[in-house]
Amino acid sequence: MRQEYRLCVRGHDLGVKGTEEIVKRARELDIDGIQLVCYKSYGDIPYAPGAMTPERAGEIGQGLSRGGLSVPLVGAYFNPVHSDREKAKRCFQIFADYLAAARALGSEYVGSETGSRNDEPWIYHPENRTEASYQLVAETFGALADIAAGYGVNIAMEGAAGHVCWNPDVLDEVIRRMNRPNVKVIFDLYNYMDAGNQHQYLSILDRGLELFRGRILLFHMKDCVLTQDGSAPKQVGFGKGDLDKAEIIRRIKASVSHPTFVLEGTCGDDLPLAVETIRELWERV
Repeated sequence: MRQEYRLCVRGHDLGVKGTEEIVKRARELDIDGIQLVCYKSYGDIPYAPGAMTPERAGEIGQGLSRGGLSVPLVGAYFNPVHSDREKAKRCFQIFADYLAAARALGSEYVGSETGSRNDEPWIYHPENRTEASYQLVAETFGALADIAAGYGVNIAMEGAAGHVCWNPDVLDEVIRRMNRPNVKVIFDLYNYMDAGNQHQYLSILDRGLELFRGRILLFHMKDCVLTQDGSAPKQVGFGKGDLDKAEIIRRIKASVSHPTFVLEGTCGDDLPLAVETIRELWERV
């Protein structure tokens, strides 16, 4: 592992399944770890309550550790404000299952985005930006933070423009309202960008770095093509877009000690370039 930073990839973006293949591909890329979403990286683990057993978690965690891979985050993303409250309860339980399994999987963190009143897909809905939605998210993740504390682990929350926590300030307010010590932030700059604010992305980054100082678990690293026609920016493989990636990494490097970078949404043949881009920029800025 590089001592100054940790470079990881979302496991299911590697294009393989199973511990052996994940380790093999990760070694080819010379990365430090993976963001692990078990029901996407293992064919025998469904997204269902009870599917992640302590025994299976131990097998996975030990295998990844033997392969030299860290697990900075276990993903168990769900929509806490879904209109089908029974579905929301089932997903809550799945998240709780992963809190119980987190340490065996090799991590102390389980994360999710904050969902949308537009049930599927999770995109903008006017009711996202309401007191009722903020409070429901705070209550849901507050309860999960309490469960996490019982296992000695933490939760991590991620905002996005189309979700309830639609900008850094709202996510900060919701976390403060929860008032739990074991809550961290997944910072995904691209998530906060939309048609209207995309050209102010460095200001969004600065605001997040200011608000979440000391609470950022990791950075999702993405790239995109910026637009001028009123449409949303379009994600592309990291290193192939318009973002000033040198300036982004420079500001992170100046603000966060030993950051963790996780490539998300960069897949296949784009991964080697993305990994090399981050390495080269870190050394240069």
